[in-house]
Amino acid sequence: MKSKRNLLIAMLVVISTTFNSCATAQSSKRQKYKVAVCDWMILKRQKLGAFGLAAELKADGIELDMGGLGNRPTFDSKLGDPVERQKFLDKSKETGVGISSIAMSGFYAQSFATREITPMIADCIKAMKDMNVKVAYLPLGTQTDLVKNPELRPEVIKRLQWAGKEVGKIGGVIAIETSLSATEEKKLLDEVGSKYIKSSFNFANALDNKRDISSELKILGKKYLAQIHASNTDQFWLENDKAIDMPKIKQTLDEMKWSGWLIVERSRDVTQVHNVKANYGANVAYLKRIFQN
Repeated sequence: MKSKRNLLIAMLVVISTTFNSCATAQSSKRQKYKVAVCDWMILKRQKLGAFGLAAELKADGIELDMGGLGNRPTFDSKLGDPVERQKFLDKSKETGVGISSIAMSGFYAQSFATREITPMIADCIKAMKDMNVKVAYLPLGTQTDLVKNPELRPEVIKRLQWAGKEVGKIGGVIAIETSLSATEEKKLLDEVGSKYIKSSFNFANALDNKRDISSELKILGKKYLAQIHASNTDQFWLENDKAIDMPKIKQTLDEMKWSGWLIVERSRDVTQVHNVKANYGANVAYLKRIFQN
């Protein structure tokens, strides 16, 4: 009798453990908001170690960069090599850390409007396809600042229309970051006229220009929003930044019925700006506390 009772208890433990594991997995899959970190900002630009560090930070994913650009004809990327690319995919699977998007951060300092961009865009889209990543991040940086250089607008639109056709062939999206207000960025996207070109909204851009984040998100709208860089310029951790009302932002996104990746780029504490684990660990934890409950 005692052995039967012990057997029954053991069976119940197994069933309970299995149920809880399945429930956790299902909950993770249903997660409306996921939190990632930029691999270049955690000092692991296109390095396998980015996945392990992101896991240690409790992030759900990384924004994987295409590598340096400079004066090269295309990015200094390992992702075009099938053997190297597979290492990244294997490490992602091993750590459980996903890839939110593939970044073309080289365009922070290089001109999207005047350089020959065909090889860069082609290489990025190929990496997206080979790694099954649906979003590419394209910052229109200092040399393609449409507020300071409005004369570049026609050429930028023309190039984005071409890029949209190319990424559309794989069912992907290129998410652009501009210095424009939400109203003006929406106009730009309407002029581009491609459902494959959307916005990568950056909290810091809104705050630097004294714009309310929630209001800007509402203006932009769900249809135009591919991903969010959910951090400010370096000064405070997100939880200590009085300029950001994170619960209000979550309420706004909930009301918009948007879901997707929130990516931590900066918001480092300037008193310990080089402490990657402290800065990004704190910011990831705070975003998860607000957005994932």
